[in-house]
Amino acid sequence: MNDFQPYSYTDSVTADRPWLASLVGVQDTNTVTLDLTKFSAETHYTVSANPLLQGRTVMKSGIPLGKITASGLYGPYGGTTSEVQTVTVTGTPTGGTYTLTFSGQTTAAIPYNATAAQVKTALENLSNINPGDVATAGGPHPGTPVTVTFAGQYTGDNVAQMTASGANLTGGTTPSVTVATTTAGGTDIASDGTQVLAGFLVSEISFNPASTKAAGALLWHGEVFAAKLPVPLDPANVTATAPGVNIHYR
Repeated sequence: MNDFQPYSYTDSVTADRPWLASLVGVQDTNTVTLDLTKFSAETHYTVSANPLLQGRTVMKSGIPLGKITASGLYGPYGGTTSEVQTVTVTGTPTGGTYTLTFSGQTTAAIPYNATAAQVKTALENLSNINPGDVATAGGPHPGTPVTVTFAGQYTGDNVAQMTASGANLTGGTTPSVTVATTTAGGTDIASDGTQVLAGFLVSEISFNPASTKAAGALLWHGEVFAAKLPVPLDPANVTATAPGVNIHYR
């Protein structure tokens, strides 16, 4: 069904859609109805500053979509969970350092009272963790654990659990550091049908903030730059696609 036509075969078609790798498929999209209650502000849509839109919200193009089985409407693709591990320092140390090891690579010394940002920096200095591959929260040690969420190249992956050494922690009572996996990566987030990738929202749409449904065009075959999508998606972790969906990733 040919529901959407591009303006022309020029650069203007992809100028505001950096995730679109080619014009393949943009003339053969399907019209779908979005369940707007399933989308989140800022992550999926923003309030437009364009006065012509009179305060309407704008759904970002390139959002991966899945079909909700119960309603037949479309929502954000569920994807798979990203690994979350928690680093906890116990024994109330008053000095010293600890280290973390991930897949055979060990960090430089991390202070006993490290902030989440310091843990992030230590991990990103490893040869197998690039900037953006982890996000940290919580802390500072030793009073509050630091959570490490794997992202970037590890988005949606069931990664190896880090190990820790607190041999150089001092003071307190038998100080130590432990790592626990609080969310295992690689598990389907959704079970309502959106865990199956149906395609991508091919163009921005604007809608009244009070609306619960809106029509959009679904790109179900074509080429996309996965790294430039508005929400993280690792193609290697897409375990199920809807019938007929044929997306190539660059």
